[in-house]
Amino acid sequence: MTIAQHNASDRLHGRPAVRSFLEGPELTATDLSMVLLVREDSEDGDRPLPTVTVAEIPQTVRDLAAVGVRSVKIFANSLKRDPQAGGATAADSLMVRAIRAAKDAEPGVAVMTENCLCGHTDTGECHLSAAGRIDLAATAELIAAQAVIQAEAGADIVGPAAMIRGTTAAVRQALDEAGHRDVATMPHLIFDSALYKGYRTTMRATPASGAHRPFQVSPRSPESAVDTGLAFLGEGADMLLLEPGMLSVDVLTSLKARTTAPLMPFSVSGEYTLLAPRDPATGRRDFKPLGELFTMLKRAGAERIITYAALDLARQMNP
Repeated sequence: MTIAQHNASDRLHGRPAVRSFLEGPELTATDLSMVLLVREDSEDGDRPLPTVTVAEIPQTVRDLAAVGVRSVKIFANSLKRDPQAGGATAADSLMVRAIRAAKDAEPGVAVMTENCLCGHTDTGECHLSAAGRIDLAATAELIAAQAVIQAEAGADIVGPAAMIRGTTAAVRQALDEAGHRDVATMPHLIFDSALYKGYRTTMRATPASGAHRPFQVSPRSPESAVDTGLAFLGEGADMLLLEPGMLSVDVLTSLKARTTAPLMPFSVSGEYTLLAPRDPATGRRDFKPLGELFTMLKRAGAERIITYAALDLARQMNP
């Protein structure tokens, strides 16, 4: 480094006001979307991750809106499950009631859903089976019907999460035919990972087989993830969810260079527990490591970041 370069570096970094002036956009509450794991009133609340009941949703979304968080991502399962995932399309399902509670309380808050069968099948799998084999056609048809039910309840963005190609196209067609052309689709682009354990335990969505879900992408195959994401967009997806967020940065940047569709990393349960550690003495979590991760994801091109910590982080940003 020359003397001139050294002096320039000193001038750029020496004064706090100059450093602040040259910094890029900071992470804000509007960059965050809150995960809501919904349970029935009759279920216990002692689980690895925080949950809410339908009755608690209105105050929760009002609290989020008050600090600038403008969207929620809802996950809700069935208490009674069967091989045909009948609860996925029930008119009074927990998901339907949760969507309505959120939209009635804060119509301006965007409601995103998970659109899958794993919380409704008795096996915990994302698909239906027939004669011992995965029934792709029946799975896509049921997920599409589920998406329509969610849209009719008020969902703004549905999220096909089975990672089965063709399902997004089926969802888009079903929504259009039902008069919901203005409801967006955001399929999940999912790497197989050990970071989902907290969610699966909390929502009782662990596959009975104990095996990895068959359509999730191997973390050793980023090219396959990019190809799958582009295929979903080709089927009519409006945006993509990438998970786990911290392990999908290379795919995020690759897709960012190839599409203008919004890309939304999902900071999953394992990231929440690892990067927001709880102080055993006070019970409080330290959210600084998560904030650093989300700043990096925003820098890498994330449109929004979906996280369990949205409310806590937003409150810190808006004391």
